[in-house]
Amino acid sequence: MPARLEPEPVSRRDLLGLSGLWMTAAAVVGSMLGALKLPMPRVLPEAGARFRIGSPGDFVPGTEQVIKDRNIVVRCTEQGVAAVSLVCTHLGCIATRSPDGFHCPCHGSKFGDRGEVIGGPAPRGLRWLQVSRAADGSLVVDLKREVKPDTWYAV
Repeated sequence: MPARLEPEPVSRRDLLGLSGLWMTAAAVVGSMLGALKLPMPRVLPEAGARFRIGSPGDFVPGTEQVIKDRNIVVRCTEQGVAAVSLVCTHLGCIATRSPDGFHCPCHGSKFGDRGEVIGGPAPRGLRWLQVSRAADGSLVVDLKREVKPDTWYAV
């Protein structure tokens, strides 16, 4: 005989009903949390592909300038100004300057002074990027427009 203070046993039907109720509550709470996340963007905006690098007077013939935040090197010669991407064509690592050109520290690709492949796993040379002039006269590099190697923008 059950004691007066002992709880009554829960029937199987009541247990299934309670578990269904708790699962429904969890589904409602989960969907509400998901709905709260909808207005927030999941992908952050990407930096623009076109950016200014300075006025033509900033680039003296015979010099080069590395723009680290954009991973390019800007060269100026008597022929004009050119921009070469430092992103390795093998797996996207960032190449660094070496005495004989450029070197990828991750997988060992070597590029010549013009960005051509000298050795390593890179399938092709470094990309040369389009340089143009903005309306205010400053030079603009477009990361999405590749040009043939040795294409110089006359200043």
